[in-house]
Amino acid sequence: MDSFTISSEELMGFVMEFGPKLLAAIATLVIGLWIVKILVKGAVRVLNRSNVDDALVAFLKSLISILLKVLVYITALGMLGVQMTSFIAILGAAGLAVGLALQGSLSNFAGGVLILFFKPFEVGNFIERGSESGTVEKIDILHTTIRTPNNQVIIVPNGQLANSPVTNYSRKETRRAVFSVGVSYDSDVKQAREVILNVLNSDERTLPDPEPVVVLTNLGDSSLDLSVRSWTKTEDYWSYFWENLEKIKEELDNNDIEMPFPQRDVHLHKEE
Repeated sequence: MDSFTISSEELMGFVMEFGPKLLAAIATLVIGLWIVKILVKGAVRVLNRSNVDDALVAFLKSLISILLKVLVYITALGMLGVQMTSFIAILGAAGLAVGLALQGSLSNFAGGVLILFFKPFEVGNFIERGSESGTVEKIDILHTTIRTPNNQVIIVPNGQLANSPVTNYSRKETRRAVFSVGVSYDSDVKQAREVILNVLNSDERTLPDPEPVVVLTNLGDSSLDLSVRSWTKTEDYWSYFWENLEKIKEELDNNDIEMPFPQRDVHLHKEE
């Protein structure tokens, strides 16, 4: 038992050697955690002022808090004399292995952060990506949920959305409607233009600026091709387009302006 006896001198030496380190580590831990709390609150205020999505704010708040606290704990343990080099190396190797295993998920995560932060589109917007189009119903960290006009649900990874062109039809308040109208070669282009403009100007959904225009764009095989362009509010676009397309057809018929269909003349030559 004598071998385990600690003299007062040894105890005092241990306290004198280890005590200041312990006090410094405790002070570092307390002050560090207090500073972390202040930094996290400041980061949250900055994110809220930037109109960042609430889901992203909550996630980034937790992430920043965890990372800073880990840094404080490592610093405090290092002040106690604990060798943290091996621990940090193991932690880095484990992080690298996890990163390689979850490479696709991390790409989607990064894409989700970019989408929620920069907001190229929001919930309720009608977007188009390649052959996929629909209304955005939900934006998660990893995936975005889109509902198509056929009421189908598409789950798109955020990594793909963040790294490919996306058309947002709801971003602007106004949208241009383009009608392609063909009239016969016997028709008076000026009369056809006047009839079409009367249809558009009689619709209160047509915006006066920019004003509607009708231009001859092509001399087709069977028709004179007119391009009709007018502007309306984005929320009125589809009903405006369908209704006015039908009205244009009716008014052209009422004014005896023919809208030809593709046709071909065949000449037969009989040899004697």
